[in-house]
Amino acid sequence: MRLNVNPTRMELSKLKARLKTATRGHKLLKDKTDEMIRRFSEIIREDKLLRDSLETEISETLKKFSLARTLSSKSDIELAFQIPSVSVEIDCDVKTVMNVPIPKLTLNKSEKKDKYPYSFGFLTSEADVAVDSAGALIEKMVKLAELEKAVAMLADEIEKGKRRVNALEYVMIPNLIETIKYISMKLEENDRSSRVRLMKVKSMIGEQ
Repeated sequence: MRLNVNPTRMELSKLKARLKTATRGHKLLKDKTDEMIRRFSEIIREDKLLRDSLETEISETLKKFSLARTLSSKSDIELAFQIPSVSVEIDCDVKTVMNVPIPKLTLNKSEKKDKYPYSFGFLTSEADVAVDSAGALIEKMVKLAELEKAVAMLADEIEKGKRRVNALEYVMIPNLIETIKYISMKLEENDRSSRVRLMKVKSMIGEQ
């Protein structure tokens, strides 16, 4: 679609400068979006591997807790597992991927003096195994949360980048090219008309 501008040489010069800037901006934005997609794919693969691993480990941990419950009384199990042996805090920070801010989560664990906060006379060693297994999952779960939030934020930014690239490639740049072509044709037409008029004036002067 042609832009609504006056077909003057000054306007033509401005449009050529805009076209040059838009073309350069399109290349830079497309390169950035392509690189972001590459980094996004790497994070997606890491996320999938960690999720698959974590799902397997959670399933195994639940089986260990089930076994521990079958070997001890329900009341002893429930009492023991209500007492936390580790307190955790998460520090939230920010890092960037291609200038896109994404979360960086750091897990800080504070273990009590007694690793197993229950009497060994009431529970079997299977309970210890289950507790250890559950504790080992926390760090991976925090890492998975970090990755999945990063995936969501990068996906949103990639979508925005694609829309900008498409707007430049399929709307702005074609409109500028069409308008430049139109103004160039109008100016050439005006030049031809001016030359014809000038030749007629010279002819008329020559006849006189």
